[in-house]
Amino acid sequence: MKPMRSGGLVHELPLDLANGLAEEGVIGAWEALSAIGRNEFICWIEDAKKPDTRDKRIVRTIGQLLEGKKRPCCWVGCIHRTDKKPSQWQ
Repeated sequence: MKPMRSGGLVHELPLDLANGLAEEGVIGAWEALSAIGRNEFICWIEDAKKPDTRDKRIVRTIGQLLEGKKRPCCWVGCIHRTDKKPSQWQ
């Protein structure tokens, strides 16, 4: 049986990211994030326009999780959340 992998606050966990999280040590870091933190990574990945960019963001997400990061670097935040006021960059 596969371990459960949680999605985000607004976004569901995409299959390609779920497969990437299967690497040793990554799933624990993913599950330790808050729902908002997971949501930010998912939205950042979903926001990629090209499949190549999406793949790079998944690889980068795994690296950032292994470094202990809680949010994607250089990302203004999920524009799909309705529980927060949009920033000036959105």
